Amino acid sequence: MSSTTVDVSTLPAHAPPGRRSNPWLTLVAVAIGLFMVNLDGSVVAIANPEIGRDLNASTADLQWVTNSYLIAMAALLILGGKLGDRFGRRTYYMIGTLGFTAASVAIGVVGSIEGVIAFRAAQGVFAALLIPNTLGLLRAVFPPGKFGMAVGLWAMVASCSTALGPIVGGLLVEHVTWESVFLINLPIGVAGLAFSALVLPQSRNSTGHHRFDLPGVVLLAIGLIALVFGVIKGETWGWTSGGTLGALAAGVLVLVVFGWYETRLAHPLLPMRLFRSPALTIGAIVTAVNFFVLLGVVFFLMLYLQNVRGFTPVESGVRTLPLSLATVVASPLGAAVTGRFGARVSMPIGMALQAVASFWMLTWDAHSSYAAMWPPFLALGLGVGMVMSASSDAIVGNAPARDAGVAGGLQATALQVGGALGTSVLVSLISARVGATLTGELTGAGVPAGVAAGLAGARDAVAMGVSPVSGGMSGQVAAAVAEGSGAAFMNGVHTAVLLTGALCVVGGVLAAVGVRRTGTPG
Repeated sequence: MSSTTVDVSTLPAHAPPGRRSNPWLTLVAVAIGLFMVNLDGSVVAIANPEIGRDLNASTADLQWVTNSYLIAMAALLILGGKLGDRFGRRTYYMIGTLGFTAASVAIGVVGSIEGVIAFRAAQGVFAALLIPNTLGLLRAVFPPGKFGMAVGLWAMVASCSTALGPIVGGLLVEHVTWESVFLINLPIGVAGLAFSALVLPQSRNSTGHHRFDLPGVVLLAIGLIALVFGVIKGETWGWTSGGTLGALAAGVLVLVVFGWYETRLAHPLLPMRLFRSPALTIGAIVTAVNFFVLLGVVFFLMLYLQNVRGFTPVESGVRTLPLSLATVVASPLGAAVTGRFGARVSMPIGMALQAVASFWMLTWDAHSSYAAMWPPFLALGLGVGMVMSASSDAIVGNAPARDAGVAGGLQATALQVGGALGTSVLVSLISARVGATLTGELTGAGVPAGVAAGLAGARDAVAMGVSPVSGGMSGQVAAAVAEGSGAAFMNGVHTAVLLTGALCVVGGVLAAVGVRRTGTPG
């Protein structure tokens, strides 16, 4: 782990021993907000079907329930870290917590799909203030010898809360209401604010009375919005469509202009000098790969368990417990390995575990036993947790303390873009593979050729794991349709996990070759 300095210059001089000067209390405080945001991010997928039924929402509406949050947060994460670095990390962390809590309550009471979408975007804005300043606060208060372990515990909270989402969401949706998925943030947020007010120290790294980089904020926001929008719409518009390619090209072009502009400023929003550190740069890339795999795989896992296998949301969540529990073990373990041997060792190990999980899923079919399921769940959880802590340390630990919030925002941006790509790209791959094999799998399962040809238009439903069985079919034909649809869906899954496994191999090699054992902050 690289050396760093403890940012104590702005800690209150009157801080009582054991309270504002205690880094472990700071860790507990930021963990509460981090848990709330990550849990909320993964329970929404469970709530979406009920939101649609209750508010008469279209499929496009439900997509924007997710996408409005994602776009707003991705566009502002680096800005949120920069504001904390300059004006006070405690201040912006608490503003983010308060705003996120208020927006969550508003979603639960607004009563319209338009209101839900609008307040989901507000959640994204306040999450962008909260998340990067969690790591910024930890970097400011922990000495170098303990920062790695703090990042490991931070990563444990982040990955575990994400993995617990399907269980918590399933319980709330089944036994309470979909609104409770958001209203549960009220007690969590209030407790987090009260505790933070008592224990969090203020820290900042002001660089003097210079003009804030507003053009950089605008360029970065436009570039990220265009890029994420293109990724999201690629699934429905097609990856080779003019709209998708235009949005992606515009996003890349604006981000290139942003990077050029930032090199010309004395006080930029995102200092390009940070990327002189190979560990930081590779850490950002591996973070994107890590969440490409995690969110993409979890998305189709829920489809497989619920739509193909017929489990309820709670039953599906319980079956993925090995993934959740493995992250609890792997995150601090990854921090310990990183502290002892460096990210050059821990990141490839985590990537290798995820590659094993991906390739193991090639053995699954529509009737696989749980004995074939839990080992890849375990390997995936171990790999994600280890990479999460290792890449967090590589990014934030290799940035100067004065840029800790910006580095945290950079990591969170890589995470969000990787997760958006993972879900969109893997769904597109599954859909394409289903379309190519559905008719053949149906006829191979015993569906008459005419019926199979007529079901070719059900590709989208089958790509979601839903069998296009109708009431007019005989029992034998219905069983054959279910069998053939399940096989076509699994063809798509196998294509998806081949890609995730290959990306993990590439990410592991990149980390092993490109990250030095030690280094100095950029």
